[in-house]
Amino acid sequence: MAAPLHTRAAGLDRTLFLVVPAALFMLLVFVYPFLYGLMLSFTPTEGGALANYIKFFTTDNLWPTIGTTLKLAMPATLINVGLAIPIAYQMRRKSPYQKWVTTILVVPITLGTVLIAEGMLTYFGPRGWLSQTLQFFHLYEGPIRLTHNYWGVLISLIISGFPFVFLLILSYITGIDPVLARAAATLGADPWQQFKQIYWPLLIPGIAMAFCLAFVQAFSVFPSAVLLGAPQGPTRVISIAAYEAAFEQYDYSLASAIAMLMGFVQLIIVAFVLGMRRVFYRGPVTGGKG
Repeated sequence: MAAPLHTRAAGLDRTLFLVVPAALFMLLVFVYPFLYGLMLSFTPTEGGALANYIKFFTTDNLWPTIGTTLKLAMPATLINVGLAIPIAYQMRRKSPYQKWVTTILVVPITLGTVLIAEGMLTYFGPRGWLSQTLQFFHLYEGPIRLTHNYWGVLISLIISGFPFVFLLILSYITGIDPVLARAAATLGADPWQQFKQIYWPLLIPGIAMAFCLAFVQAFSVFPSAVLLGAPQGPTRVISIAAYEAAFEQYDYSLASAIAMLMGFVQLIIVAFVLGMRRVFYRGPVTGGKG
């Protein structure tokens, strides 16, 4: 029997009550700023509509920032995902240790990149405890330098990004029904075969999403590159170039063009990863319980 007209009208009103504010929020927070920045990038202070983009790819200290940022973001993302998968797999079963470990891993997220950078300057700097310990045991001559260079920024990205990736993959892997693995075990599958044939295919969509989110987070690195890197040298990332254009040169049009290119590079990597996900596995996106 069809629902009464007033019931369907009430359901439509509730749907509109939820959809309209969400659409307005997306429009104000995401769509309008993007369109404004895109239009601003095509209105340079001098030259034609593409002058900002031409300037970016013909200026020696601008176009290399894309490669510099990729050299930081890609290794950090791969390391975080590579470390998170086996640890999350081992912690997929409910246990008291899971709660404690996840609580501890939330700490770097709450601290933020700035406090992490300050801690690294204190402990990993030339006069930090790590350098002093290695020198005390004569394991390393001279101060070890893990800050104000490429390695300092990379370590910071790993520290700040790993908890985020780990919690994403852990939440995904705990949603896979363990009955599937037990059924495979009854057919003679060893633990490695269970992971390869059961968990890995079902994890690919979650790993792809975690990779994309972690990459976007790492690609937009700014505080770590300034505090722990060499902003005018090996860690001059694209966000620093956008900041200098906006707040040092006061060229907001060029800064918008750099931001558009930054988003375009991220879009290419994300689209590639999501496309590869379809190549490696096609099927249900989850093997959830229940």
